[in-house]
This record gives sequence, structure tokens and C-alpha cells, in this order.
Amino acid sequence: MRATPSRLKSVDIAIRMRKAHLFHAQTSFVKAGALGSNVGSGSYTRDANCRSIDGGYMTSQVLLEARLQRRGSHDATLRDVPAAAPSWRVSPSIARVSAVEAGLSYLKHTNERPYNYMYEPPAGTPRENCEYEQHLMSINDARSMSPQPSVHREGFELWDAPSAVTDFLDEAAIVSVYYKEMIELACAVTGARRAYVFDHQVRQRESGRPALTFGRHGDGSRPAAAGRIHNDYSQVSGRTRMANVLNDPGAVAAVERFSIVNIWRSIKGPILDTPLAVCDARTVRAVDLVPGEVRYPKRTGELYLVEHSPRHRWSYFSAMDRHEALVFKQYDSQVDGVARFTPHSAFDLPDTPPDAPLRESIEIRCLVLY
Repeated sequence: MRATPSRLKSVDIAIRMRKAHLFHAQTSFVKAGALGSNVGSGSYTRDANCRSIDGGYMTSQVLLEARLQRRGSHDATLRDVPAAAPSWRVSPSIARVSAVEAGLSYLKHTNERPYNYMYEPPAGTPRENCEYEQHLMSINDARSMSPQPSVHREGFELWDAPSAVTDFLDEAAIVSVYYKEMIELACAVTGARRAYVFDHQVRQRESGRPALTFGRHGDGSRPAAAGRIHNDYSQVSGRTRMANVLNDPGAVAAVERFSIVNIWRSIKGPILDTPLAVCDARTVRAVDLVPGEVRYPKRTGELYLVEHSPRHRWSYFSAMDRHEALVFKQYDSQVDGVARFTPHSAFDLPDTPPDAPLRESIEIRCLVLY
């Protein structure tokens, strides 16, 4: 399924991002100009500390901050956006199949603290000390869901958010243009008042589509699709990341609530082979989440690996294209009433045509403050 532009308008760096309504067989998407004043123009500044955050992802030397002037609630703000003539059409956008059955890679129960090296480990050290087991799971095409999922309820949302970036291998364009766009989007989706993009990762499915792993081979410099179910942050590491990004004890102490969200998009065209599955956060219990280590050359981080439960409800969005962005939550400091952790994993679609293009994607990690 390909998106065909009927008419391409010029796009400012700040673009209007309107939530994608994906219920019908033919849906209009908006690719418009600058954000209206009711949404907020977003004044972008460098973080005062301007320092790199060392991690496994490619990290910008600047932290971009958006202070969005908002009126009323997040939803009311979106309703204030005037309607625009559609310049992008997708046909069909409805799910061809309501669900697929595919194997997902869960952590096999272990009494050890699991670890995974994201680079070639020292001689004599195994790359991982844990095992994973495939479970055949029903994965719903969320394009057929009604009502559509919410980042604060199920833990994820799909938005229509075209980007002005044309080459996602251009590091300078990603930092100068895409980071700003994603700051706007993160605030719009979550209702947050401020956002910081702190790293990004470009991934490509390997030629021949070998069995999925954590997506790191050799020295880890060419990330592939990550096919182990995980959540990027744990209860401990989420707060650590927030403190590292703000890098100011006073600012950290002043934070009342924060989240970390991932924003994931295709960078080539419709994804027909190895999409991303996300788990409904309401179906994940604390006992399903196992703290594990991810070991990089200069640091060790903590994430959650996931043990299998038949309660888990999985979703994906079929044939995601370049103009769409999947926003899903990886941490929320609010402990009640909202999605906090959204496990996710790449998976291979059954009966993928051998000539299907290899998936290429970019993911952004973003700290948002409410």
C-alpha cells in the first residue's frame, strides 16, 4: 500500500500535525504549513548545558527545547486548528486483515539478572546470559480499532505527521529540523508543556531477513530491527534519564510529572515486512517486567524485558508510511490512571513477499514535562 501525493505543498520547518483518522477505506491526510497560533509556534532554544548524553544511541550535542504556549486542554487546542484542504491521500487505509498471528520473542524465565551486550563482548563473555522463547500471538491491526488507541490509555497513538526532512541519513537535518518537529509532536500528543529530544536511532532490517535479535551485531554500529520484547526504561532508569537530560538538580526537583516517549516512523516507504508491535499497557502486570542490563562500550543501562502472559494484547499499524508517526510511552512518573510502560518489538509479518523492501526506520526518544 503506497501513499501517492496528489499535490505537494511547501512545508515550513514547523508543520501542522493532525491526528490521523484511520477508520475508513479512504482517508485524507493533511500536509500543511506552519502551526497556527492556537497550537503554539514553539520557541526553540539550546539547553544551557549543551552537553552530549553518552548512550547506545547516536546523541545530539544540543538538547532542543520547545516551550509551547497552550490554551486550555490538549484536546481543545487540537479542535482549535482550522480545517485545511487535504494534500495527501491514502487508499485504502483500512486494515486488510484485522489481525495476524506471528511469533514474538519473550524472555524465558531466569533466576539471573539478564544482560545483553550491544557490541562485541570481551573474549570469553557471552553476548547475553538469558534465553528467549517465541510465542505465537495475535497482533491486531490498530487501524481497525475503534475508538483509536491513546498514549495515556493503551500507551500508543498513530499520528499523521509529515516531516520536512527528505534524507534521514543526513545527521545535520535530523538534528536541526526533525528534532524540532518531534518536539512539537511530543507536546501535542501528550499535552506536555515542554519537551527535550535526547537521542535518535536509524535502523534497517538485514538482507535475507535472518532471525530477529536485539538488533546489534558485531560492534553494534549498524543497528537492525530489534526483535526482543522490551521497554526502554525501568522504574529506576527512567528517573535517571530525566536527571541526566535536565542536568540541573534544581530543575529535577521542580519536576512534578514527566514521561519518556518514543516516536517511530518509516523512512523509505510503506513497511511490508517487519513492522513494530506494541503491547496494550493495561494488559501488562508488574510481575511480567524483568529488569535487565543493556551493556554499551561506555555505560550500562537498565530496561525491562518481558515474560509471557496470555493477557497481553498486541497491536501494530499495517503498512506505516513516511508521513505517519507512532508515538508510544516508555515511562510515566504518574503511577495511577495512565499507561506507564509500553513493551514493544519488531516482528516478521507472515507470508512477506520475498521482493518486499527491507524496513528502514527512525526512532526518537523524547523527555516530556507536564
